[in-house]
Amino acid sequence: MIALEDLRFVVALSRTGSLSAAARALDVTPPALSMRLKKLEAVLGVNLVVRNSRGLRFTPEGEQLVHEAQSLLARVDGLADSLSGGAFAGPLRVVAPFGFGRIHVAPVMAAFIRDHPQVRATLDLSETPWNSNVEADVVIHIGTVRDSSWVAHLLARNARWVCASPSYLRRCGTPSHPRELAQHACLSVRESEEDVTLWRYKSSRTSSRRSEALRISPALTSNNGEVVREWAVAGLGIALRSEWDVAPSVKRGELRRLFVEYEFEGADILALVPTRRGVSARVSHFVESLKTRFQPKPPWRSI
Repeated sequence: MIALEDLRFVVALSRTGSLSAAARALDVTPPALSMRLKKLEAVLGVNLVVRNSRGLRFTPEGEQLVHEAQSLLARVDGLADSLSGGAFAGPLRVVAPFGFGRIHVAPVMAAFIRDHPQVRATLDLSETPWNSNVEADVVIHIGTVRDSSWVAHLLARNARWVCASPSYLRRCGTPSHPRELAQHACLSVRESEEDVTLWRYKSSRTSSRRSEALRISPALTSNNGEVVREWAVAGLGIALRSEWDVAPSVKRGELRRLFVEYEFEGADILALVPTRRGVSARVSHFVESLKTRFQPKPPWRSI
């Protein structure tokens, strides 16, 4: 007999591509999941996955099970909504970046739960939310999307600004062109799939709008954007950061925005929803709540 836990397991395995990653997502050990897989294959009498040097892939029977599991789990998760007479009920799993999630997503979730107390919400904050998205209903992502298995809902346009503190600029001088950054201490955020030392920009004053790129050699690097911003505020160098992150510091005078006549490659803020899972009413309503917070003007442009 197949249990709901088996269905959630195969969906998690299909999303991560490995037993170890699925085990982390489900908070169990890899040996326990390996045993569950063997038992499930024995019950069904078919092989569900094939292991190779690059990981594992699902067999046709495994792919069919994943498809059916996603459909059934969507119906189960939506059952609470349908039985509650129109009220929103059931689980809501959201993954978001640490800083943005804490400042901007957590308040939306708090208000959402106050309005819909039957929803059981979980907010997981991660440096790499897209890589921590197993079993998530909504993933807040900043940047481009290269995975067609997600539907992207635009929450806000988000420019990237080059900033430095007044103390750093007094000490080291103010560069007038991006090419001059090669002579300055640059601060970099290490992110999962981005080439973070290649800063792309284009002039907003020329008709060609041709994009150029500058390779920096970071003086300091961190995987945490808030740390990099604070380094910049402390006068340790020049940082390329999201507008949402540095706009308050620029407003307070802690940082100065450089190269205002140039546009650096932006990173839009998106709410990602899985395409292969039925979307419950509570998920759709939560995404609309996010849009209400960030549109037509996001909070960092109202300070």
